[in-house]
Amino acid sequence: MYYKFSGFTQRLTGAAPSPAYSPQGLRSNIPSESPTIIFATPTKIVSESGAVIEYMGANKVPDLQRIFQASDEIPVHLKRGVPDRLLYRTTMALTIGGALYCLVALYIAAQPKNK
Repeated sequence: MYYKFSGFTQRLTGAAPSPAYSPQGLRSNIPSESPTIIFATPTKIVSESGAVIEYMGANKVPDLQRIFQASDEIPVHLKRGVPDRLLYRTTMALTIGGALYCLVALYIAAQPKNK
């Protein structure tokens, strides 16, 4: 059995195969003209901008590639020195502290209440 949405009762109703495959809410025709532009701000085409390209800062990618691709037996998460070591050790301390806190909470929860 085929079903279609009834606009009158706002429910699904039984239907023949042809109305079920062409629902009321969908239009089969495509508009011939394009819609109007809402935000009509002019845009620059790449060829209009000229040869000068402005960046927000210096390109650091080659320097970072040189640091991270060096084979000096240092793990990649510690390659940038003191800030990385500080972040790594802080993360490890918080992880171990959280695990200990969970174990203490489980131990306290496992103890029977004394009345």
